[in-house]
Amino acid sequence: EVQVVESGGGLVQAGGSLRLSCVASGDTFDDYAIGWYRQAPGMQREAVSCISSRDERTYYEDFVKGRFTISRDNSRNTVYLQMNRLKPEDTAIYYCAAEKLPWGYCSGYLQYTYWGRGAQVTVSS
Repeated sequence: EVQVVESGGGLVQAGGSLRLSCVASGDTFDDYAIGWYRQAPGMQREAVSCISSRDERTYYEDFVKGRFTISRDNSRNTVYLQMNRLKPEDTAIYYCAAEKLPWGYCSGYLQYTYWGRGAQVTVSS
């Protein structure tokens, strides 16, 4: 059973930065594509970004391009989401998800099997 745990959320002023971390354990981390999703109050969960397994190809939704950066450190079983120039509309619970995909690449349409419990990100105006 793969376990996924997020950390690094918090409260920040508009224009500030936060870095989220996602640790996945229980299987060969290198084989997994990792995605970040978010859900704001009263809204549906939406994809934010993802990073593929071996070639580390990245994907970003348009609303975070140029502001967020996803990266992975396979030696630490960790994926990071660096969030810069945060806006109040970025306020949401951010979820990390993992899917075994050793030879493919991720996209906004990838279906994930394993999910974390989420980390709250609040951006004040």
